[in-house]
Amino acid sequence: MIAKKGILMICLAMFLGNIISAQTFKYIGADKCKMCHNKPATGDQYGKWLKDPHSQALKTLSNQHSMDYAKKNGIADPAKDAKCLKCHTTYDRVDAKLRGTLLQSEGVSCETCHGPGSMYKTPAVMKNLVQAKKMGLIVPDKQVCIQCHNKDNPFFKEFNFDTYAAKIAHPNPAKKI
Repeated sequence: MIAKKGILMICLAMFLGNIISAQTFKYIGADKCKMCHNKPATGDQYGKWLKDPHSQALKTLSNQHSMDYAKKNGIADPAKDAKCLKCHTTYDRVDAKLRGTLLQSEGVSCETCHGPGSMYKTPAVMKNLVQAKKMGLIVPDKQVCIQCHNKDNPFFKEFNFDTYAAKIAHPNPAKKI
């Protein structure tokens, strides 16, 4: 009887493990991230993002500099051009089936750098880094950034990961490292 229960538990664990690994992580949008990441005591990551150029990335495609570049290069509207949008919005770089509650207007949002949050968004998962990574959390590194900050970008400026990472850092001071 005990052996049967043990086998049943192993099968159940394998089944649940397969369900989790077979799931596709979906994007939830910055408003969902904001629910937990907006308090000064824990770093106000959402507020910092709002002040960061990434949150305004979509809007920059409509500024005069972008419009002048577009005109010279045969782009009708950079705010509607896929080559531009892939780096100026999280929304346009992901499969439509995975967008969940993500909005194009967010520009380059939390999930561009940290991965789709549908499975790691709960506090219980977020408190366990190993578990959060299994559920789709990305701890951004240079490889994440250079997907857009590279020489294919027509406005490319030399990119030093350490310098720029420090500018956008948004740690949680309540966490013990």
